[in-house]
Amino acid sequence: MAEDKKFKPYISPKDFIPEFSLRAVIMGALFGIIFGAASVYLGLKVGLTVSASIPIAVLAISVFKKLGNASILESNIVQTIGSAGESVAAGVVFTVPALLFLSGGADYFHYFQIFVLALCGGILGVLFMVPLRRSLIVKEHGNLPYPEGTACADVLIAGEKGGKLAQKVYYGLGIAFLYKLLMSILGLWKDTPQYIFDKKSVLPNAGLSAEITPELLGVGYIIGPKIAGVMVAGGVLSSLVLIPLITMLGNGLTSVFPPETKQLISQMSSDDVWDHYVRYIGAGAVTFGGLITLIKTLPTIVSAFRDSFKDLRKKDADASKEKLRTERDLPLLYVLIGSVILIAFMALIPQIPGNLLTSIMIVVFGFFFVTVSSRIVGLIGSSSNPISGMTIATLLATSLIFVGIGWTGDHYQPIALVVGSIVCIASANAGATSQDLKTGYILGATPIKQQIGLIIGVLASTIAIGFTLTLLNDKIGIVTVTDLHKHPLPAPQAVLMSTIIKGLLSHNLPWGLVLVGMGISAVMELCDVSSLAFAVGAYLPLSSTTPIFVGGLVKWLADRKNKSAEAESDTGPGALFSSGLIAGGAITGILVSILIGTNITGPDGKPSNVTWADKISIHVGGVPFTDYLANIMGAYADLLALGFFTLLAFILYKFATGKQEKLL
Repeated sequence: MAEDKKFKPYISPKDFIPEFSLRAVIMGALFGIIFGAASVYLGLKVGLTVSASIPIAVLAISVFKKLGNASILESNIVQTIGSAGESVAAGVVFTVPALLFLSGGADYFHYFQIFVLALCGGILGVLFMVPLRRSLIVKEHGNLPYPEGTACADVLIAGEKGGKLAQKVYYGLGIAFLYKLLMSILGLWKDTPQYIFDKKSVLPNAGLSAEITPELLGVGYIIGPKIAGVMVAGGVLSSLVLIPLITMLGNGLTSVFPPETKQLISQMSSDDVWDHYVRYIGAGAVTFGGLITLIKTLPTIVSAFRDSFKDLRKKDADASKEKLRTERDLPLLYVLIGSVILIAFMALIPQIPGNLLTSIMIVVFGFFFVTVSSRIVGLIGSSSNPISGMTIATLLATSLIFVGIGWTGDHYQPIALVVGSIVCIASANAGATSQDLKTGYILGATPIKQQIGLIIGVLASTIAIGFTLTLLNDKIGIVTVTDLHKHPLPAPQAVLMSTIIKGLLSHNLPWGLVLVGMGISAVMELCDVSSLAFAVGAYLPLSSTTPIFVGGLVKWLADRKNKSAEAESDTGPGALFSSGLIAGGAITGILVSILIGTNITGPDGKPSNVTWADKISIHVGGVPFTDYLANIMGAYADLLALGFFTLLAFILYKFATGKQEKLL
């Protein structure tokens, strides 16, 4: 589609108002650090993140009103810089923790290595998007809505005209902090009510559980009832169908059943069955779901590449004329030089496993999936961007190339992951970059200033992301492959990536179980159900998807009460309150993790066996209060915990059905 000549941005290209100010850059960097750290925690916990642009835009408006009037383009720079934190964090936590599970990979899991991977991937995502901006943002303005970018522009325009949108985010943040303080730090009620069926019951080893945290409730509300319902359906399949079915069929076996080589199925707990069998079924389901999502987008991929290269080859007839402020991008020469320097740095630095071949793979796969990512988020938004599928496809292609040239030793496992990590981070950040550039296009921002701001945002958030990831690992340890369902930070996406790499390079993947998982995803696609959302739900613990489903249910009820499923959107009170729940719950979760992993100093000046979490939490007779309640209340302790979570869901419902601010 040709560029719409009638389109007029909110701020005229001929008007010059404050935009790239020092206060905007500093505030954007601070928000990037905060939301980047929160996204690390959320990504490790449930394997997904949500867009941070809108809550950051709302907070920027609020803070600027306290500091004095600011221009709408300054607020836009704040959200542009700040949003980089969430997107880079998503790419990092989906892949980099897999180093801990690969042979020799733990040697590379240090702050400097994480910082370099995040920085290179994040900046490549920005640079690769520069030549695509005119093709995807400008020329396709009437075809690609970029929902978060458009909604963010609406929020900023509403803030320019006045309103109280930011209150909802602050309320959510404060309530999440109080709720999690009482539950996870003081220990007034259980954080994961559950019921596991006995091995001799009609559903042996089946289990029902829910991790009743505010951040998961908020995630469910934002992604909506359809996706949340599909995700919990996958969890139900794993916990209430596959695990009991395998247990029933295996109880009569007198020998071990592959791929397990030591333990009989009759001796396995519910978590053991998941680890030895269901994990590979889930991995196959996610792999197929990711690949089928990419295949379905092939027409848009071809179109995007054709238009992008046509635009790059085209000579600008007006090159001799000075470009308008709203048409100025980073010079293509700077993009090429910057990309070459980053790739050469990755290939030569000894602390990062890689070589010339992997650098070429990063360029090819990176630019390909950056284009794919931008096009997809233009249609369905950043929160639904199948980054996992793109990363899986990259890892499959990389591993198969390695196998073809004989690179099958354990030494090559971290090298394959480095390729996948940088492509994943670049693709994730490119999607967020596209939304930001769309917001800027609607508002009349200066593209080159946004692009420089995004690079600053990557740098600032990367510092915090590496620190947060290593801090959480040092204090409580990130999951090992064998305790995904027992660990507070299961890192499900990273476990999946390591499973794929190890299985392919070692020729030791249990293909039977993997193909069963692929078949399940194929059935979902034939039923016109999102196979990727279903597969991710099957791979996650049911305890994670249940509260997400409750959040989606609240969204459904609120839409019915408001009598319009479209009325609330990404900028309504429920969505903004949920963003506060996510930020407050995740940040408090980081604090809890630090308290759990930090021992207090004893009288002898040495760290004791008592942690700060033990010191702060309430005890009765030397027993944690949650255990005390369980001893005297039995199953009613679980009901008490569910009662508090129901109260939190009701508060969300009341906010969602309250008076909505009119944006325009």
